[in-house]
Amino acid sequence: MAREIAKTYEPQQIEPRWADYWVKEALFKADPNAPGPVFSIVIPPPNVTGSLHIGHMLEHTEIDILTRWHRMRGYNTLYLPGTDHAGISTQRVVVKQLMDQGIDYHKLGREEFEKRVWAWKAEAGGQITEQMKSIGESCDWSRERFTLSPEMSRVVRKVFVQLYNEGFIYRETRLVNWCPVCLTVLSDLEVNHEERQGQLWHIRYPVVGTKEYIVVATTRPETMLGDTAVAVHPEDGRYARLVGKTVMLPLMNREIPIIADAMVDREFGTGAVKITPAHDPNDFEVGKRHGLAEIDVMTDDGRMSAAAGAYAGLDRFEARKKIVEDLKAQGLLEKVTEHGHSIGICERSKTIVEPRISTQWFCRMKELAAPAIAAVREYQPGKENTIQIVPDNRRQEFLNWLDNIRDWTISRQLWWGHRIPAWYCGDCEELIVAEEAPSKCTKCGSGKLTQDPDVLDTWFSSGLWPFSTLGWPEKTADFEKYYPTSLLITGYDILFFWVARMAMLGIHFTGKAPFRAVYLHSLVRTGSGEKMSKSKGTGLDPVVLNQKYGTDAMRFCLASMAAPGTDIVLSDDRLAGARNFANKIWNASRFLFVNLEKFEQGGTAMEELAAPEVRAGAPYAFNGTVPLADAWLFSRLASITAQVNEALTNYRFHEAAQSVYQFFWGDFCDWYIEWVKPELQNADRRRAVVAWKNLFAGFDAALRLLHPFMPFLTEELWHQLPQAAGAKSIALDQYPEAREKWNDRTALEEFEILQYLVSSIRNIRAEQKIDLKKKIAPELLCRDQSVRELVARNRDTILRLGSLSDLQVVSGKLGVGGAIRSTPRFDVRVPYLYVVDLEGEKARLKKELEGLQRAISSKESQLGNETFRSRAPEKIIRGLEETLATQRIELKKLEDRLGQL
Repeated sequence: MAREIAKTYEPQQIEPRWADYWVKEALFKADPNAPGPVFSIVIPPPNVTGSLHIGHMLEHTEIDILTRWHRMRGYNTLYLPGTDHAGISTQRVVVKQLMDQGIDYHKLGREEFEKRVWAWKAEAGGQITEQMKSIGESCDWSRERFTLSPEMSRVVRKVFVQLYNEGFIYRETRLVNWCPVCLTVLSDLEVNHEERQGQLWHIRYPVVGTKEYIVVATTRPETMLGDTAVAVHPEDGRYARLVGKTVMLPLMNREIPIIADAMVDREFGTGAVKITPAHDPNDFEVGKRHGLAEIDVMTDDGRMSAAAGAYAGLDRFEARKKIVEDLKAQGLLEKVTEHGHSIGICERSKTIVEPRISTQWFCRMKELAAPAIAAVREYQPGKENTIQIVPDNRRQEFLNWLDNIRDWTISRQLWWGHRIPAWYCGDCEELIVAEEAPSKCTKCGSGKLTQDPDVLDTWFSSGLWPFSTLGWPEKTADFEKYYPTSLLITGYDILFFWVARMAMLGIHFTGKAPFRAVYLHSLVRTGSGEKMSKSKGTGLDPVVLNQKYGTDAMRFCLASMAAPGTDIVLSDDRLAGARNFANKIWNASRFLFVNLEKFEQGGTAMEELAAPEVRAGAPYAFNGTVPLADAWLFSRLASITAQVNEALTNYRFHEAAQSVYQFFWGDFCDWYIEWVKPELQNADRRRAVVAWKNLFAGFDAALRLLHPFMPFLTEELWHQLPQAAGAKSIALDQYPEAREKWNDRTALEEFEILQYLVSSIRNIRAEQKIDLKKKIAPELLCRDQSVRELVARNRDTILRLGSLSDLQVVSGKLGVGGAIRSTPRFDVRVPYLYVVDLEGEKARLKKELEGLQRAISSKESQLGNETFRSRAPEKIIRGLEETLATQRIELKKLEDRLGQL
C-alpha cells in the first residue's frame, strides 16, 4: 500500500527525528578496512566556547555536501569532527563568569582555575557539537576529537620537543605584541592594523650643559618615561655637533645619550627621535646595536609601572594626558600636530595592542615554510605531495605570506591551554625540555624544578590537527588509510593562522602534505555588504533561521549562492525561495502517493511498481518503445548528473545546486509529472504500469541527486519508497550514475521542441493577459514534416498543457493578425480575438523590432569592415553571415506583424 504523507511540509517535525536517527545508528562511522577510494576530511574545529554561527553553517554545509556525495559514490568516507580549546577565548569566558560571582581567578590559583574551566567545558562547551548533530552533519562521532584531550596533548608535547631539539623552537627576549585586556602576548597575525587620525607631540629635550633643546616628535608620549637615548641620522648636519652629548629626559630628570643611527628618518618630524627599547620594535633593534638599557614602564594590564616614577599606577592613556599637561606646564611641549598613523588592535578584545619587551618562546619559520611553498607552487592535478588552493587568486596570497614569513611567537601568558613542556632548575638554572615531567635536573641532579608557566598558542595544536586526530605518531589504521586528507574547507580569513601552519607542520612531521586541496569558502555578508557580526547586531543566527525555514532550505540556499571567490549576501527572500523549493518537492511527492493509492485499488501493489530492482530497470518501454517523456527525463537525468559531478569536483557548489534545482523543480515536477499525469490512470493498465515504474525510478533518482544538499527531506521521502531488506538510509544508497541507455539525443530534441511550443503559447497568454482558464485555438506554422508529425503524435498533451481548444497546423502561411512567436522550427499565432491588450502587443513588437535592427546594423558594420574580415577566422565570419541572414528574415516577419496591427 502507498505510504501516508502529511498534507503540509513541516521540517521542524522531520529534521530532529532523522538527525537523531543518524547519530544513534552510527551510520557514518568510517571503516579503514572497507574497500573503495578514500575521501577524508577533518572539520575546522570550532571553538568550544562557541555556538553555530552563519559562517559555520556555510562551511559545514559545503563539507557535508561533499562528504555525502563521495559516500554515495562508493568512497570510503571519513568526516572527522572535533572542537578547539580556544585558549584566550575560553579563559576570558570563564574569568568573566568568575568575576560575575565575585571571584578573582588569580586568587583561585592555576590548578583550581583549570578545574573550573574543565567543569565549564563539560556543562556548556558541547553546545556547538550538539548543534552540529541537530543539523545532520554526517560525521563519524566515534572519532570526535578535542585539542586539549590527553591523547592530543601528548602529540603536542612530542612536536614541541622535536622542534626544540631540531633548533626550530627557542626562547628569547624581544619586542612583542601585548594585549592589556587578554593579558598575553599575541602573534603578528592576531593583531589587526587600523589607520587612525592621531596626534604628534613635539617635545623639547634639554641638551645637558647648554641652553639648547633637541625637539623630538612622538605619537605615544607615555613611553618617553622609558627613553634611554635620542637618535639622529649620522649624515644629518643639523645635529652632527651634538652626537655624543646627553640630554635630560623631561619629567624623569635622567641623562640619556644622543646617538647616531641610520634607522632615523631625517624627513619625519624634526629628524630626531626618542629611543625606547622596551616599547618599540625599531628602538629595540637600535638599543641592541648601541647597548642601551631597556626600561619597561608598563604593567601587564596597561598601567604605568614603578619605573614610570610619579605616574606609576595610572592607565596608559590617563598617563598620556597627565604627561602632556606636565610637559606644557614646564614649557617643554613645543607644539601638537594632527597625524594619521597605523594602530595595532587585538583581534579578540579590540583594544590597542602595546609593543613591549618580553621573554617568550618562538618558532623559526623560514625553513619550515620552504616545503609548504614548494607544495603549493608545484601543484599539478594528480601530482603527489602538492596542494591545490581554490580559488586560485588565494594561492598567490598564500605564497606571498610564506615567502615573507617571520618567526612565530608561540607562548601565551594563560592558564588554559597546552602547558609548555619546559622546566627550570632552581639551583643551576638549567633549562630542560622534555615530553614528560623530569624528576630531577639533568645537569646538577637537583629536584627543585619549576615548569614554565606559559601555554602554547592555540594555533600550535590546531596546526597538527589533520594528523594528530588520526593517531600519529603511531601508524594507526586511520592514519595509514585517511592521511593525507583529501580536502580542507575553511574560510579565507584563516589562511595564514591555520592553513599555512598545517601545511608546514604536516609536511615536516609526516613527510606528506596534510591535504590535497584547500577550498577557501566565501564569507556571508549582510544586505549592505558588511561581514556579519553578532557584536554589531548584524549577525544572523542559523539556529533561529533553521527553525523558521528548515535546515534543508538553509543548506540549499547557501549552496546555491556559494560561487568560489565571491561572498554571499543572505536575505529572507533567498531563504524563502529555498523553502518554496522544499515545499514544491513535498507537494509533488504527495501527489504521487495520493494518486498511487487510487491506482493500487485496481490490484497492483506499490512493490510491483517501485521496488529497488524495479527502479533499477528503468526506463521501461510500452509496445516496444520507451515513451517520449520518459526517454527525455532519463536523458536529462544523465546530463544533470554529469553536470553536478563536474561542478562538485571543482567546488562550484552554486552550479551543482542550480542544476539539481532545474532538474527537480523544472524537469521533473513542472514538465514530466504534468506530462504523464493522464497515463497514471490510463484505462490500459499495462500503459499505466509503465508510467508508474518510470515515474518512481525518476523520483528515486531525483531524491538521490538532491540528497547531499537537502538530506532531511530526501531521507523522509526515500523511506516512503520500498527499499531492500536492511537498507537504512538514502545516505548509504548510490548516487545516480548516467547509464549509456539513458542517452537519447532524439528524445531530447523532440521533447525540447514540444516544450518550446507549449512555453511560447503560455508566454503569449501571460503577455496578453489571457485568462488561464480560457481555452484558445492557436495556429502553428511548421514547414518541417518531422515537426508536424511530432506535434500530431503529442497533440492531446499539447492541448492539455496549453489549455487549448484546438491547434491548427499549417505548412503554408499563418493567418493575418494576432500575437506571434517565431522559432527556427515553427511559428505560432494566437488570433487577436483572444488578445486583450492590443496596444501592449504593438509596443512589444516595436521594442523587439528596434533590438533586432540594432543587432543587424552591428553585424553589417562588422562584416563591412575589411580589417575585421581579413583578421577574423573564417568560422567566425561564416557564423555572423548565417546569423545576419536569419535575423533579416525575422525582421521581415516582425515588420509584417506590426503592419497587420
